[in-house]
Amino acid sequence: MSKQNHKNKMTVINGSHFSNLEEFYEEVSSLFLKDEDWKVGTLDGFDDILYGYEGEIIWKNVQKSKEDLGFNLTKEFYENKIRQGKPFNVTLIQQKLDDLINGNGQTLFEILIEIIESHKNITLILD
Repeated sequence: MSKQNHKNKMTVINGSHFSNLEEFYEEVSSLFLKDEDWKVGTLDGFDDILYGYEGEIIWKNVQKSKEDLGFNLTKEFYENKIRQGKPFNVTLIQQKLDDLINGNGQTLFEILIEIIESHKNITLILD
């Protein structure tokens, strides 16, 4: 019976509710993990909660999110991981940072969109 709950749902991610990655995780945790004891705290964690979800995700205020989760925040995100070192693969992250700076890398916003779009049972609507 509980599988039915996730079918043909519609979830709205509202870009005006967050302006950085931590707040994004808070937002999606409150939307997708209402009855759970854990919260999303990583990109992989965000990917994990989308398994088993079927339906539409409408991302509102997408332009704000594109800017908030854009170049500057992404650069900071990678620099923080490099500064922290282990357990992160610093060489890989440095490459991602270099790609970003050279205009070939993905922003956090683009990474999040790619994660959502990798789930075939989800229709993403950018608003």
